[in-house]
Amino acid sequence: MSTAAHHAEELIPRPTKTPTALKAALAVVAPNLLPRIQADLEKAFNRAAELDSLTPVHAFLMHRSAMVEIERFPETARKYHRSLYLAQQADTPEEARDHLTVSSEILRAATQAVRG
Repeated sequence: MSTAAHHAEELIPRPTKTPTALKAALAVVAPNLLPRIQADLEKAFNRAAELDSLTPVHAFLMHRSAMVEIERFPETARKYHRSLYLAQQADTPEEARDHLTVSSEILRAATQAVRG
């Protein structure tokens, strides 16, 4: 995450990249995301079976880990969700792009953080 996020207080320690650990973490930091995680996990496993590759499962775990990373820091999560909301409400494509740049930078930093 950004330097500011590293110095911010985290709600929980970073979980391992397993479905069980990610579900437990989401139950604490973003319970509203729990209903989607099981469906997304099933999709990832189905796609993995179709492709005969674990790539979809790894992608699911990385994406969910990044989402948990964002939610572990309340101020970062607030900024992330606010930028997504403002992008949807934007009056111009430029304004939407500016807000989406903020959210994509947060997601990119979270992904880098969980890659380790």
